[in-house]
Amino acid sequence: MKHIVKILTLLVAITAIWICLLETSILARINTWLLPIYFIISLGCYGLLMVGVGLIQFRTCPEEAVLLQKDVLEAREFLRMRGVDVGSD
Repeated sequence: MKHIVKILTLLVAITAIWICLLETSILARINTWLLPIYFIISLGCYGLLMVGVGLIQFRTCPEEAVLLQKDVLEAREFLRMRGVDVGSD
């Protein structure tokens, strides 16, 4: 719930700043109208950057890979006992 409040507060603050910029003549009016689009594009770029950084820093977990293989073998054995064809190893 706290995260939602933070997001809504940030959204209200950004909207208030945008409306203030629209009312005053600090920036050109056409640039002010495009600010939400710039914000969305920037947010998308930030998201892609964070996904890329996460992929670069992705660690391998050999212990977890071994446990996953054991789980797969157990599941295959369980399905074979039930009469399901699970293919070849």
